Amino acid sequence: MNPKGKNGTRYLLAGLGATTGLIVWAPRAAFSIDGGFEGHARDLSVLFVDLPLILLGGALVPLFAWALATRRVHRPWAAALAALASLALGVWGLTEWWTPRQHPDPGYGPGI
Repeated sequence: MNPKGKNGTRYLLAGLGATTGLIVWAPRAAFSIDGGFEGHARDLSVLFVDLPLILLGGALVPLFAWALATRRVHRPWAAALAALASLALGVWGLTEWWTPRQHPDPGYGPGI
């Protein structure tokens, strides 16, 4: 009983959320993947734990917001706006909360 185009909106919002999560995740996790000097600070948990959670959250947050808004408002443009706003708030929360290691340990400074 869904009007034509609703299913496409779901996939578009999920793809947009997952892509946005990946774009925000990649530069922040680059140091943990590379490991810095001789790989001493390599932390691959950002690949195996953080990346799947960020992609899943990025895909599900706009979908849940869109589903709740369509049930309450019954206007597709308002539901899309609510989904995009929830995605923006989710990205803001991610950048404020999630901070992987960015610099080497304090003992690795310039030489004597």
